[in-house]
Amino acid sequence: MNYLIIGNSAAGISGAEAIRKVDKTGKITMVSAEGYPPYSRCLLSYYLAGDIEEKKLLFRPEDFYEKNKIEVLLGKKVEKIEPEKKKVILAGKEEIAYDKLLIATGASPKLLNIKGEDRKGVFGLRTVEDVQNILQRLDKVKVAAVLGGGLIGLKAAYGLRKRGLRVKVIIKSNRVLSQMLDERAAAIFRKRIEENGIEVMTGLAAEEILADDGSVKGLKLDNGASVDCQLVVIGKGVTPNIDLVKGTAIKVSRGISVDEKQGTNISDIYAAGDVAETVDIVSGRTTINALWPCAVEQGRIAGYNMALRKSGEKAGEEHKYAGSIGMNSIEFFDLPVISIGITRPGEKGYEEVIRDIPEKGFYRKIVLRDNRIVGAILLGRINPAGVLLSLIRDKVDVSEIKDEIMEETFNYSRVVHLMKEEKISETDRLFNQMVG
Repeated sequence: MNYLIIGNSAAGISGAEAIRKVDKTGKITMVSAEGYPPYSRCLLSYYLAGDIEEKKLLFRPEDFYEKNKIEVLLGKKVEKIEPEKKKVILAGKEEIAYDKLLIATGASPKLLNIKGEDRKGVFGLRTVEDVQNILQRLDKVKVAAVLGGGLIGLKAAYGLRKRGLRVKVIIKSNRVLSQMLDERAAAIFRKRIEENGIEVMTGLAAEEILADDGSVKGLKLDNGASVDCQLVVIGKGVTPNIDLVKGTAIKVSRGISVDEKQGTNISDIYAAGDVAETVDIVSGRTTINALWPCAVEQGRIAGYNMALRKSGEKAGEEHKYAGSIGMNSIEFFDLPVISIGITRPGEKGYEEVIRDIPEKGFYRKIVLRDNRIVGAILLGRINPAGVLLSLIRDKVDVSEIKDEIMEETFNYSRVVHLMKEEKISETDRLFNQMVG
């Protein structure tokens, strides 16, 4: 059996490991456009900041491929998939045949499509190469501008500020982390980053990146003002890497559509991670929750199911993906914050319970519908996040412990009588993988 995996990050690695556990002898080939061993994208901002060394990015040992009998092709881009011929075409026209294919191509930074986006000194923050290119340019930079106040933008701002630069974050919306936090939590977080030297400019957008001799010298904003800077990081989110399936019969919406077994509509082709659309447990809609633990779990399920059938015989019970819950976490300047599920309900029928202790830097909010938690924000003390995630996932009636949840000391012991312990443990394991 020939297994081919396109992608070398969380979903791809998890998929390869699952295949090898089931099929000890099948051939596994992994292809990645990046010429770098498996690393954690979650840690890139800390590498940019100088908080960790480059080697700390790696989440598998150097002998991973050899130990698992995997043939790996790094720095090779797959340009086209031909499902009817069961092969892929690489840049340079090299072909690789497969029996089972896992597409784990991840996502790329969104572009702004403004003038000057191709100037020297304009970067995204998605790969090790991005960070290395930024670091190589720092000696030419006094002021850096970050376009976007979401997770990616603030991660870039944090890293650049820790390197001693003046940093200006330019945000179209009226607050930082607008897709993640409510107004109060966003205000607390903004205050902390501004206290540490990051300037936040809201209600503004860049219209043009200005240059001198091809290199960045500033920005022109939509209000007519200009901002002097020598480096720009675009942090406006990501878009799934689906170009290689365009023109094929593989079903695509925003990302690649998959079933609960991570299979596409084409036999023997699977997808997982930031490129795959799965069901959101809270909303019931298909979406892309581009999160590390989701990619790990989806990759594992895809790999396991790929390896189940040999010579037409079923080797075991297929695994199913139960769906994901949108969640994000960030911690800068000793202030952690996490959001889970629906945090800003805009419809009737929701209840919001809030506790705000400004002098302690503590803010907690839960959003409920029919006495079941559908979302939460935790700022300052985030320890109960894994427990809340389980309560949301299992749709537990929390009417008898609503007040307890808002206490600073709330933990797992308060809900053990309501939950199945094994579900708590599994959720905590995946959650800790995301934030750790």
